[in-house]
Amino acid sequence: MAVADLVVVITGPILSVIVLYHFPNSFLSITPVCSLIAVLHNAATVLSVWLTVTFTFDRFVAICCDKLKTKYCSEKTAAVVVGTVSLLGCLVSLPWYFTRKQYYIFDNVPMCCTIISNFFTSPIWEAFEMFDRVLTPYFPLLLILLLNALTVRRILSSRKVRRGLQGHSKGKKHKDLEMENRRKSIILLFTISGSFVLLWMTQSVFIIYRRIADILYFVSSTDPVFIKERTSNMLQLLSSCTNTFIYTVNQTKFRQELKKVVKYPLNLIVKLVKS
Repeated sequence: MAVADLVVVITGPILSVIVLYHFPNSFLSITPVCSLIAVLHNAATVLSVWLTVTFTFDRFVAICCDKLKTKYCSEKTAAVVVGTVSLLGCLVSLPWYFTRKQYYIFDNVPMCCTIISNFFTSPIWEAFEMFDRVLTPYFPLLLILLLNALTVRRILSSRKVRRGLQGHSKGKKHKDLEMENRRKSIILLFTISGSFVLLWMTQSVFIIYRRIADILYFVSSTDPVFIKERTSNMLQLLSSCTNTFIYTVNQTKFRQELKKVVKYPLNLIVKLVKS
C-alpha cells in the first residue's frame, strides 16, 4: 500500500505536473515517456485502491471467519494476493497509453501528451472509461462499505455475547481488553470508509457530470468546470496518502519500529560522543 501510494504521488503531482511545468522540453516531456507516466499513474492508483480493499478483506477474515483466517491470514497468501493485484492493475492500465497523442513537434521529436480526439466520442473508449471508473473507485467503494458493515456487525454481536457471559457486578467496572481492541477496530473501519468516500466522491460525481454534460474541453484556467476538475484530482490524490497513514499509525508494531528509526541516529551520536 505504501509503495503504491508513493508511486501515485511521484507519477501524479511530481512528474506529470511539477516537472513538466518547470522543465517543458525535458526528456519526460517526450510523448511516449509522458504516455508511459500516465499508465504508471493509473496503475498505481488502481493498486492503491484495490490494496485497500484486500487489506479490508484481510481484516474482515481475521475478525469474522475463524476457520478461514488460519489459512488465509499468512505471509504466503499476502504475497500471492499483492502479486496478483499488482499484475492485474498493470494490465488493465495499459490501454491508457493509447489514449495520448503528441501536442506539438520540437526538433522533429513529438512532445507532451494530450487526449486523442475521439476519446470522448468513440463507443469503444467510452466503454473502456466506464469499465475503468467502475473498477476504480465505484466497485471498491461498495466492497469496502459491505466488508466494514459485516465486520462491525460481528464485533457488536460478539460484544453483546461477551457482556452476557461476563456479567457485571454492582458497583464494579470490568475492563475487557478484547472489547477495547474491537472498539478501536470499529473506529478504524469507519475512519477508512469515511476518508475514502469523501475524497473520492467529488471526482466520481464530476466524471458522471462531465459525461452527461458532454464537456470535451475547458475554456480557460478560470473556467468553473476546470477548477472543479482540478479540485477533484487533488482530493483523489490526497486519498492515496490518508489510507496508508491511518492503517499504519494504528498498528502498535509500526509505532514501535518508527520509534527505533527516530532513536537510532540519536543513539549513534551518543556512542560517537562517548568514544
